[in-house]
Amino acid sequence: MTHGTESTRVHPAPAGALCDAFRQVRSWTEHLAAPLSAEDQVIQSMPDVSPCKWHRAHVTWFFETFVLKPHVPGYREYHPDFAFLFNSYYVSLGDRHRRPERGLVSRPSAAEVGAYRAWVDEAMVRLMSDADDALLATIEPLVVLGLHHEQQHQELMLMDIKHVFWSNPLRPAYRDETPPVAVPDEVQTEAWLTFDGGRFMIGSDIGSGSFRFGEFAYDNEGPRHEVLLGDFRLATMPVTNADYLAFIADGGYRTPALWLSDGWDRACAEDWQAPLYWEQRDGQWWHMTLHGMQPVDPRAPVCHVSFYEAQAFALWAGHRLPTEAEWERVAAEVPVSGNFVASGALRPVPPAAEADAPAALFGDVWEWTASPYTPYPGYRAPAGAVGEYNGKFMINQMVMRGGACVTPQSHMRSSYRNFFYPHMRWQFGGIRLAADA
Repeated sequence: MTHGTESTRVHPAPAGALCDAFRQVRSWTEHLAAPLSAEDQVIQSMPDVSPCKWHRAHVTWFFETFVLKPHVPGYREYHPDFAFLFNSYYVSLGDRHRRPERGLVSRPSAAEVGAYRAWVDEAMVRLMSDADDALLATIEPLVVLGLHHEQQHQELMLMDIKHVFWSNPLRPAYRDETPPVAVPDEVQTEAWLTFDGGRFMIGSDIGSGSFRFGEFAYDNEGPRHEVLLGDFRLATMPVTNADYLAFIADGGYRTPALWLSDGWDRACAEDWQAPLYWEQRDGQWWHMTLHGMQPVDPRAPVCHVSFYEAQAFALWAGHRLPTEAEWERVAAEVPVSGNFVASGALRPVPPAAEADAPAALFGDVWEWTASPYTPYPGYRAPAGAVGEYNGKFMINQMVMRGGACVTPQSHMRSSYRNFFYPHMRWQFGGIRLAADA
């Protein structure tokens, strides 16, 4: 939902296409939850993690609250208490259950959450199928927003269950079968590309509230605006586990001069010695994956590092992190393809060599940038409760770009701005280096 140039299309998407997209996204959520037991779905292993059951219910509450209740006369809520349990951070919509205590909610059961989803799905499909063009044009932006919102929570489900299973001393696998990862004949080796500076346009030009099926961006991606960049260089590939092992071996976690003060304090307080989920077994590094504990592949992109670790590594390597404007200037000319969730790998894989192009710019790992998460020039949060979606978080966080191995590919674009606090590590975060030319 970005401000900027308004869409010129006035006719809504056909109801059938919208219903098909709705069913596809909603069924994929259930596909991701299918390997989990009812017990798996209730655990909250830290305050930033939400139980899988909560994610499934929250995205359902979103459709019920923003689409069904305002646009279906006489609509009856599935349960009057679900708005309290499954509202996340929409203060304007009333009281909410405390986020750190979501794991205490054993009822409703996972099965009842499934019944709640079916109830709302039936009502949504009926509404879209029966809507005339005027009503369809009104609800289409809300449905599209809800689908992208659910895709965000699909990624969160996988991030969160990985932390849940890592917290279990048995280290169970989310999926027991480990699909074969096709390692390219020629694995990318580190190289650099130089890009001329100048004036460039970044951000989305999709107008707030005007996005439709197949043309979407969040409000924080706009307005589209001009930036001035100097000449710069960008690494052709993300930093690998082998690169990061060299940083560890050279005392990267024991050298305060490499670290921002807040990062050093955090690393010392939490005894960081390696990326999250890494541990040594008989002198070899292993890490937790969604397929259980696996040896660290030195060729794959390093993952689960905080901004503080990314910044320290970049300084150790003699380079820096790219700004988000530099990253987007390059990504805007690259197809959105790569190792996304549908590949089934569910972990970063060694990137294939590219000729004169950056490898794995999309997929595999979210790439930290040097840019704080702040509003673009001219940004205004949308009116109403949906205005709480992004704008109020534009403080004390850093921007990540590109998507990861747990991100739906259709959710990604070059203007997409993800954001996390600089100490966070449970997201699939990695590093790509930049330098002044």
